[in-house]
Amino acid sequence: MAGQDLKLLGSFASPFVLRVKLALSFKGLSYEFLEEKDLHNNKSELLLKSNPVHKKVPVLIHSGNPVCESMIIIQYIDEVFAGVSPSLLPSDPYKRAVARFWAAYIDEKLFSSWMMVFKGKTEEEKAEGMKQSFAVAATLEGALRECSKGKPFFGGDSVGYVDMALGGFVAWVHAIEKLYGLKVFHAAKTPLLAAWLERFCALDAATAVMPDVDKLVELAKMRQAQAAAAAAAAAQGN
Repeated sequence: MAGQDLKLLGSFASPFVLRVKLALSFKGLSYEFLEEKDLHNNKSELLLKSNPVHKKVPVLIHSGNPVCESMIIIQYIDEVFAGVSPSLLPSDPYKRAVARFWAAYIDEKLFSSWMMVFKGKTEEEKAEGMKQSFAVAATLEGALRECSKGKPFFGGDSVGYVDMALGGFVAWVHAIEKLYGLKVFHAAKTPLLAAWLERFCALDAATAVMPDVDKLVELAKMRQAQAAAAAAAAAQGN
């Protein structure tokens, strides 16, 4: 759908930016993507102006008005373009509340456990992150069973709000497997999630915006090398 005057400020590697790309893709909405190439050292003036509080991506700019935070953006897209299928949030208030609960759980638990894996300073910390990742996956297996009622997605027959929340991490699920041999959604341990992952990745609207996994792996390795070098330099300084 053209002519919506939508701009998205983001980074190709961000799972939170990917969420918004997925929502826009499933809704069939066209937009201009503005890549923030160096979020650590050189944020654009437009980003600083559009999100002065957190100074983070994603930011959706609709007709000049900025909307921040990935899941808030997805709610905004679903409300403003309510006539465009699919509807991402359920119409039933209770089901909407449940969807928001699980989206928040994904942000709070899954992301934090992965940060322990990526940024753990010791093997023990990394192992604890992996342990927590498997525990979160087991909980999400139950959530998928509850929300889907035997249908393909968290949203039922079609993707919904929780599918967008978890879908943002799909590329990193594959990257983590390549980096650490860690299969977060294992067919033997979490068969519903493993099947969901395969179905979700096969959808045209998802593949259209999914980042290259090998580039994510390269980026992760580079950041780990930089962190190790910085730690070594700090130790020598002491």
